[in-house]
Amino acid sequence: MLGPLSSGDNPLNMLLNPVKRRSIMVLMTLLMGVQGTLAGAEAGRLSDAEIARRFQDRRREVLDSSVAAVNAADLAKGGYFDVAACLQRGERVDAALARFAKITAPMPTENMFWMFPMVSVMMAGDRNLDARARARIAELWRTYWPSRGDTENHWAMYYSTLYLAAQSYPGAGPEKWFNGKSSAENMAEARSYLEHWISITTSIGQGEYDSPNYLEEYVVALCLLSGWADDPGLKHRAHMLLDYMIYDYAVESLEGYYGGAHSRVYPKQIIAPGQTPAMALGWLLFGFGERQANGTVQLLALSGYAPPPILERIARDRDRPYVERELKRTRWRMRNAGPESIAIGDKRTVPVYKYSYVDHDFILGSTQGGLLQPIQQQTWSLIWRTGLPATKAANTFFGLQPYSSPVEGTMYFGGDWDTLTDMIARSKRDYDTPDKLPGGSPFEQVFQQGAALVALYDIPEGTRFPLVTVFFSRDLNNTDEDASGWIFAQGGPAYLAYRPFAAGEWKPNDWTGLFRSGDAGWVGPGFSEWGTGHRCYVSGALRNGYVVQVAPARNFPSYEAFKSAVRALPLKFATSPAPEATFTTLDGTVLHVKYGAPPQVNKRPVDFSAWPLFESPFGHAKRGSHQLEIVHRGERLLLDFQRNASEQSALPAQP
Repeated sequence: MLGPLSSGDNPLNMLLNPVKRRSIMVLMTLLMGVQGTLAGAEAGRLSDAEIARRFQDRRREVLDSSVAAVNAADLAKGGYFDVAACLQRGERVDAALARFAKITAPMPTENMFWMFPMVSVMMAGDRNLDARARARIAELWRTYWPSRGDTENHWAMYYSTLYLAAQSYPGAGPEKWFNGKSSAENMAEARSYLEHWISITTSIGQGEYDSPNYLEEYVVALCLLSGWADDPGLKHRAHMLLDYMIYDYAVESLEGYYGGAHSRVYPKQIIAPGQTPAMALGWLLFGFGERQANGTVQLLALSGYAPPPILERIARDRDRPYVERELKRTRWRMRNAGPESIAIGDKRTVPVYKYSYVDHDFILGSTQGGLLQPIQQQTWSLIWRTGLPATKAANTFFGLQPYSSPVEGTMYFGGDWDTLTDMIARSKRDYDTPDKLPGGSPFEQVFQQGAALVALYDIPEGTRFPLVTVFFSRDLNNTDEDASGWIFAQGGPAYLAYRPFAAGEWKPNDWTGLFRSGDAGWVGPGFSEWGTGHRCYVSGALRNGYVVQVAPARNFPSYEAFKSAVRALPLKFATSPAPEATFTTLDGTVLHVKYGAPPQVNKRPVDFSAWPLFESPFGHAKRGSHQLEIVHRGERLLLDFQRNASEQSALPAQP
């Protein structure tokens, strides 16, 4: 695929004059758009059988390479999923059992991250496990106590794997288990939690929502249950929720890249959106990009799950721009819950209002701001279609207030005020640094309508890291600091305009040198490849804000025409006594946003109380409904968790 020209990467740019350079950029953008349209049209023409065949080809490729990874001549190679593939297929069985004996000899240390690989071998490889392997498995479940962790994904993995492990030993008493509970008790506890989690997710939204990283942990939990739970009711509910979460990804993705706002992202993933587990899953599920090594892809292939063809059609259909609205929730708040919080049983949470504008060439998505998730929140982001390989692309633009405080730590964790920040930074080394890139802030308010976004900040004196940071990736071209105050840039086939309300300065994205020094711990490997060449526009004004307007390049005869159109847009803003802005967008919509007040669209306040669980041309779900209706042209898939039923049907013809 052709990619956008980069002045840093393409020697032709040093030879061509600016006019010729812009002409080539427009031509390449048009070619990328045509290629993407053809891909969408191709998916629309494919039959269910052809979509299923292509998926099974990719699945077979994964399992073939998994089996090939196990070699009797080198028992240092091959992991749990490779062993499971050999045992499931009945290939290289002796080598797989020998490798399994080697990797299970030491006492485990990985808690629930040990549980699901072990269960994958138990389930997928059951018919070819020998007596020695079965004895070691039973001994480890008796002697090793895995922690269930403290996050939503931890508990989903812990309880799904505990359920299946206990299912494997019907009638076993408490003496057979690490926790002193019988198989029946473990299954009952696990099922109780899983049913509760499914109910919460399908009524008020997921807490650890739309994470390009942690999507894979939920796929792990659900494909295990969908593949191997003996109870048909639980098996079907898990299968439906797997469809549900894959839809959630498909509808906000662009060629496999997960767009919009995210609950949890790591530094590498926020800078390089193609180097995420979601992107790896996008290849197996829908054929996007290139295959990347990923254990969850292996497990999903082992489980036998196949996505309904309607999901691939939705993931590829970008013929017309659309808005996707979703209701999520914060992680359960232990303290500092705030007046906006709501009680669910004995826990408290805050609604999260997601909004994404999905175009053929880009996705701009956001939430309302605030501390919606601890540590790794991404409040808003822009991604665009790129011709670069996923492992090389940095096709993103976003902003944040780099907040760090015990208020956040004690809101979501059970530690002490004076130690929590240090505890967080021991594993997430960038958390307590001014140049952090993931993170939420209680002093940030964001509102989006269509392809325009307004962010406001009111940062109190004495706040740690009183900054507003906007990230400009190395993949942006033609950045222009215009005399009007707008800063323009081009990301592939998307034009963007950014208008800061207060002056700032350009800094390298790693201006503290944490990552360059190699002292970033486990979140920093490979920084020289994915983390360099970017910069940030950083402002120290306490009352601040900015406007972002995005548009597809195809809508304008030239980059200059886009800039002229944006300069002509009415914009009024003030930062005192409170940040406030009134902006007329490219489509004529008038936005009025004032810090601490409900936003207005064309003088009408936005009613967040009516925000749907899902709403777009492809899916509909009301909050509290436990139902998701997925539609694409003449197809319909209803996931009904009230009746534990899924229904596929044709939509009635429109008059």
